Amino acid sequence: MSPSPAVPALFAQAVRGLRSVRPRPEITLEEVSPPARLAPYAFAMFATVHRDGAEVASGRLVLLHDPAGHEAWDGTLRLVTYVTAEIDAEMAADPLLPEVGWSWLTDALDTHHALYKAPSGTVTQTLSTRFGDLAGTPPTADIEIRASWTPVDRGLEAHLQAWCALLASTAGLPPPGVVALPRRP
Repeated sequence: MSPSPAVPALFAQAVRGLRSVRPRPEITLEEVSPPARLAPYAFAMFATVHRDGAEVASGRLVLLHDPAGHEAWDGTLRLVTYVTAEIDAEMAADPLLPEVGWSWLTDALDTHHALYKAPSGTVTQTLSTRFGDLAGTPPTADIEIRASWTPVDRGLEAHLQAWCALLASTAGLPPPGVVALPRRP
């Protein structure tokens, strides 16, 4: 059996940085198996967001590392995310929702001073109405954010903090320290 190749120091440092972040209490993080063939080295985390005891959003963040670099990434590291949350139907019908959803990501990265380049992604809004045997159930609406970016800084703590802020925004959580007003009946 041949010895396994050493994990590159850059990737090991990036993983340590991701593991060191403690999110706000509504967000639970767990390490999961990363995709196997996207890059020579990969690490993944899954998050669930709870509000009032209910799961309201979830997401996955994958760190990819190719020591040889990747032209489309414009670097050797790439962060890839998928975030989804149920939203109210009125919000899903808003034609500006995709731009707002994308701004949740870029604003979070900027606010947390997570230096990045080559961002790309999609924001999808769906409104589902049920028919037939499923009729009678209220319509449901979702937002999905699929994005990737190349971190410029080597410590990825700020990137994970920004990702957690994206999750919180997508889930409709108030900013830390702000108490949400009760909803009207």
